Amino acid sequence: MKKGKIIVLSGPSGTGKGTVGKKLLEINHNLAYSISATTRAPRPNEQNGREYLFVAKAEFQTMIERGELLEWAGVYDNYYGTPLKEVERLLAAGKDVLLEIDTQGAQSIMKKDIGAVFIFLLPPSLVELEKRIRGRGTEEEAVIQKRLKAASAEINLGKDYNYLVINDTIDVAVEEILAIITAEHCKTANNLTILNNLLAKGD
Repeated sequence: MKKGKIIVLSGPSGTGKGTVGKKLLEINHNLAYSISATTRAPRPNEQNGREYLFVAKAEFQTMIERGELLEWAGVYDNYYGTPLKEVERLLAAGKDVLLEIDTQGAQSIMKKDIGAVFIFLLPPSLVELEKRIRGRGTEEEAVIQKRLKAASAEINLGKDYNYLVINDTIDVAVEEILAIITAEHCKTANNLTILNNLLAKGD
């Protein structure tokens, strides 16, 4: 059984990472979602253990100190992180693991040699990005301005990723990401054991 791969999906707030990620999970049944831990308050209709693990800052700090997080970062006065144990369990079971995380968390994983695939989700334009953020109706104006200000800097980090996908139409973006995942599994470097086994049997 092939070991799964970590699929990192990042992009500025408002690019539709959550919507794209949800559709990916509906279509690709070998893809599992790694729930992040966060210290921010739940948004309307969010449930603990479904969208996020909502924890207090003191508990989050304890998780950091115990080495229980694959990555973590401070974002907009709150903390987000990926619990390591569940990711390792899913990978060992042959599942690909989708990490829907911010650019800080992604950069942290880039420093580790774990064979992750990094996909950066772009908005079709900054005007559309602002429209999407305001359309959520979940943040105060000060928070919206902070997110918009950070967007340009975050977009510049896209050059460090393996792939760039523009989320203009959700179905197209999802199709492109599914193609990326398939291509990654077909890479020679990920299949040398199979190739070598075939050669050995031919001797």
